[in-house]
This record gives sequence, C-alpha cells and structure tokens, in this order.
Amino acid sequence: MAVEAAIAPEWRVSDGLTEYPAALAAMQARVAGIRAGTAGEQVWLLEHPPLYTAGTSARPEDLRDPHRFPSFAAGRGGQWTYHGPGQRTAYVMLDLARPHGAVRARDVRAYVAALEEWVIRALAHLGVRGERREGRIGIWVADRHGEAKIAAIGVRVTRWVSWHGISLNVDPDLSHYDGIVPCGITEHGVTSMRGLGVAVTLADADVALRQAWPDIFW
Repeated sequence: MAVEAAIAPEWRVSDGLTEYPAALAAMQARVAGIRAGTAGEQVWLLEHPPLYTAGTSARPEDLRDPHRFPSFAAGRGGQWTYHGPGQRTAYVMLDLARPHGAVRARDVRAYVAALEEWVIRALAHLGVRGERREGRIGIWVADRHGEAKIAAIGVRVTRWVSWHGISLNVDPDLSHYDGIVPCGITEHGVTSMRGLGVAVTLADADVALRQAWPDIFW
C-alpha cells in the first residue's frame, strides 16, 4: 500500500510588528485546531516590537532592566530572550504525533535538533556558517570576539503539537539585549547578520528558511 504524502505546512508572513499577546493567542488557537483536525500545520514568520520573554527556566535576576521593554512569560522552554524589529521570528506549529522527515513521531529532542539543523542550513544559504555548541541551545557563529549567538530556539509542545520556535537575528538593535542575560549565558554575546557584515534583508532570510525546510522536514 502506498504511503500518503504529508501535506506541507502553510507558510504565513506577517507585515509590520505583531504584538506578543496577539501572537500567543493566535498560536494557541492554531495549536488547538491542529489537535482537533480543523486546521493545518503552519510556519509563521513575523517581527515583534521590542520586548523580553521569559521561558520556563528564566531566573528573575537575569532581567537586568525590567523597565526598558515589556516582558512576558512565554511558556516555552529556555530562559530570557529578546524579540524586536530586524529579527525574524519563526513560530512552527506541527503535529509531532506523526513523523516529519527524519524527525520521528513523539520525539521532542529530535524535533529541537531538527530546528537547529534547519537554521544552520538556512544560514548556509546566506553564506554564514552556523554551529551547535554542546550544552547550549541555539546557533552560534564565529565573530571578532570569538563566538556569538545568532539564533535562539525555544519550543513548547502541547498534546504533541509544537509551538513557539526560532528567532534569527538579521539586523536588530543588539544593544537591546543589554536588558537581559540572554539564555542565561554571560560569557558569550549575541550577533546578527549585519554584525557579521552580511547584508541581507528579512525577505532574504525568509527565502533561505523556505529553501532549507524540505531538507529537514520532508
């Protein structure tokens, strides 16, 4: 018997800046629809206004400047992170009860590794070498200070449907990270495509993410 091909997720790109509470509500609704079989999977590309989000492992003392930008409890894994203009955030809502390419069903660790590989391959399309680091979630690159984080990953899985996802620094204001200890790491900084001297736009990043997707989640 032939195996039915998986249906590709819907790709949604939002213009302008999406407020964080609205994004959370939209993700929650989509996750419920995927679980109920009334909505399809989705990859949602957007930008947020400047804000900080706390993952489930975030420490209060790592919010260094609580008055600088609004902060939100995200409910995802991880610690503190920043979102803002010039950063491409990709929220990935998939039914992990079924396999996605090399990602086996109900294997959250493999799913997180697949998200990392997705970003690494997208960066390769943009001429940047992204790497993993043992014990540190996210994607790292060599820079003039040694190494820095260029993409963060934080996920939540509700009844085997994923939400939240990745954020890739294209050209954000990196000084905005000064208000937090990003991901609880003090010994390394953060960077962006612009910080590496790579001139790309959010639209370029979107193309690279779409090109890399079928390599991982076919």
